[in-house]
Amino acid sequence: MTATSNKSRDQAESIFSKTRTQSMSLNRIISEQDAVSQAREAKTARLRELRLEREAEDMAAAAALVASPKRAGRR
Repeated sequence: MTATSNKSRDQAESIFSKTRTQSMSLNRIISEQDAVSQAREAKTARLRELRLEREAEDMAAAAALVASPKRAGRR
């Protein structure tokens, strides 16, 4: 009877160990995916800010060209 008890216990420990390992692997994968996602979001935000700054500069330059008086060409 002890052999059967030990065998059942060994099987249960093996299953538990396998489940725990899978859980740890899944948690690691999720953490890596979160890190990649956060990095992507940060890069996107930085690029958006740069684009908006560039567009604002372009609009200011265009407004300055329109606002400046045109010089008459000499003949």
